[in-house]
Amino acid sequence: MERITARDGANIVLHSTGTGPGIIVVHGGGITIDMYRRLATAFADRFTVHLYNRRGRADAPPRSTPYTFEQDIDDLAVVLEHTGSGNVIGHSSGGFIALQAALRLPIDRLAVYDAAVSIDGGFPTAWLDPAQEALRSGDIARSLAITAAGINPQMAAAKLPFGVRLAIVRAFMRTPIGRTMAYLLPMTLDESALIRAHDGPASRWEGVTAEVLLACGADSPPYYVDLNEALASVLPRARTLVIPRSGHDAVNRAHPRFVDPFATFFGAPVSPERTGHH
Repeated sequence: MERITARDGANIVLHSTGTGPGIIVVHGGGITIDMYRRLATAFADRFTVHLYNRRGRADAPPRSTPYTFEQDIDDLAVVLEHTGSGNVIGHSSGGFIALQAALRLPIDRLAVYDAAVSIDGGFPTAWLDPAQEALRSGDIARSLAITAAGINPQMAAAKLPFGVRLAIVRAFMRTPIGRTMAYLLPMTLDESALIRAHDGPASRWEGVTAEVLLACGADSPPYYVDLNEALASVLPRARTLVIPRSGHDAVNRAHPRFVDPFATFFGAPVSPERTGHH
C-alpha cells in the first residue's frame, strides 16, 4: 500500500498485488475495492494489479461537489503516471469512466466489463427518478429495491411483487455488502444520472484509439450486449466478448472463465502502431 498525491493535493491510496506488467482497475459503483481482491490474486502470478478506491469510499478522499466524472478521470491519470502502466480494466460505471479517460489519457489496452455506457437510450434509466425520489424521502430500502430491479430486468427477483422485493432488499441490507451498497447508494444514483446525461450516439466514442476488449456476461443485464456491439462498430481497435455463465459480479468472483480471456488480452504483444505510445 502506498499513498500518491492527486491533482487536488489529496491522497490516493494504491493497493498493488503481484508481479509483471501493471493493470489498473477502475471499480464500479456501490462497492469498494474489496470486491476486486480475488481478481487481483488471480492475476498476481502474471500481472501487477493496482486497486484504489474511487472518491468517497473507504480509504479514498471525499468527492468534490457537485459531482462529475472529471475527478475520477484526473485520479486515474495520476495512477497511470505513477505506475507507468498502460493497461486498464473498467467495471460497470468504472467502465464508463475508463472509456471517457481513454479519449484523452495514454491508455494502451482497455478491457471493460458490463460498461455502463448509454448509447441512443440503450442504458435503462426509467427507474432513476423514482429511485432518487425514494432516497430523498429517506427510504433507502425502497430506493435500492427500485434500483436493483431497474438495472437488472433479467433477474427473476425483478418480476416479483414490489413488497416481496422490498423485504428481500431489507434482508440484504443486513449483510456486509448490502450495508455498503446502501451507504453508497447516493453516489450510485449520482453516477447513474451522469451516465444518463452522457447518452448519445456511438460516434462520440470513436476517438478511443486503445486496443479495447468489450466484455459482458451471458447472465448480465442483456442490454450490455447491444451497447458493446454499438461501441465495437465505431471503436477502431475493439472486439466484443460474451463470457458464459457470468453475471454482473463476475469480476468479483474471478472464475477462470472470466480471468483467462482478460489475461490473454493483456498478455499479448502491443500492436506495432501502438508501440511507443507513452
